[in-house]
Amino acid sequence: MDNVIQLFPSIDPYKILNVNVSSNHCLYVEQSGNPKGIPVIFLHGGPGAGTSAIYRRFFNPNIYRIILFDQRGCGKSSPYGSINNNTTQDLINDIKVILLKLNIKKTIIYGGSWGSTLALLFAESYPELVSSLVLRGIFLCRLSDIKWFYQHGAHEIFPDYWEKFIADVPQNEREDILKAFHKRIHGKNKNISSQFCQKWAEWEGKSSSLLPSKNIIDQFSQCSESLSKIETHYFINNCFIDENQILININKIKDIKCEIVHGRYDIVCPFKQAFDLHKVYPASNLNIIDNAGHSLLEPGIKNKILEIFSKPNELI
Repeated sequence: MDNVIQLFPSIDPYKILNVNVSSNHCLYVEQSGNPKGIPVIFLHGGPGAGTSAIYRRFFNPNIYRIILFDQRGCGKSSPYGSINNNTTQDLINDIKVILLKLNIKKTIIYGGSWGSTLALLFAESYPELVSSLVLRGIFLCRLSDIKWFYQHGAHEIFPDYWEKFIADVPQNEREDILKAFHKRIHGKNKNISSQFCQKWAEWEGKSSSLLPSKNIIDQFSQCSESLSKIETHYFINNCFIDENQILININKIKDIKCEIVHGRYDIVCPFKQAFDLHKVYPASNLNIIDNAGHSLLEPGIKNKILEIFSKPNELI
C-alpha cells in the first residue's frame, strides 16, 4: 500500500482575473500561493473539463505562485460550453496572453491528460517561456490515440462500460462512434444532447482509474456538457494539429526538463504514449506508476506529483 502524501491545506486565490481573449471568450484566471514565488501554471484536461480548488493543493503555497485558469468554454470561463473560436492554437495563444498579463517571463507548466498535450504544444511554440514541464497521463492526440478510446481498444478492457456507452447509437452508425456522438451532442434536440453528454462523461469517468471510484466519476459528470461538447469538437477535428505533430517537433524543446508521470494501467491514454514521448525527448524523466490508471487522484500518481513539486530547485 502507498504511503499517502498529504495534499497542502486548502487556500483561496489572492487574485482573480477575467481575461478577454477574443470577441466572445472571457477566461477565468486565478492566482494563489506566494505572489513572489516560482510561477507554475496548471493546464486542465479534457479538452473541456476545468479547474478545481483541489488542484491548488498540489503546490506548497509558500514556494509557488500558482496560476489556474479555465480554458475556453470551461468552468467559470464564458460562454460555457462554447466551441466557437475554440481551437488548439487559440488555447496556445491564450496561455501566452495570460503570462504576458501577469508579467511572467518564464514558468513551470504542469498539465495532465489533454493538459499534457497543450503543455507540449505550447512549449514547442514558445520554448523561451518555459522553465520545465511536469506532465501526467500523456495524450499525444494522434488518430490512433483517439480511436483507441472511442472506437477500438479500450472497449475490450471495459466491455460492460462500453455497451452502456454506445447502447443508444444505432447499429448502422457504430463504425464511427465519435461521429455518432458528435452529431447528437451538437444537435438541436436538447434532451438528446444532454443524454449523450452524460454518457460521454460517464464512459471517461468510469475508465479513468484502476479501481472504481465514484469520486472520479462524479468529477466527470459535473462538467459533462462542456467536456462532451468540446472534446467531440476537438477530436472530430484531430485536435486541430498535424498527425504526430508533438513528436515531430520535439527537437524544439529537447533541452527543457520534463517529468513524465504515467499510470502503467492507464486505459484512457495507454502507457505507450508516455513511452513514445520519452524515447524521443532527451531531457525527459519517465516515472511509471505501477498501481494506477489515468486519474490524478489515484494515490500513486498523486504522491509522485507531490514529490516532484517538493523539489523546486530541480524544476527551475
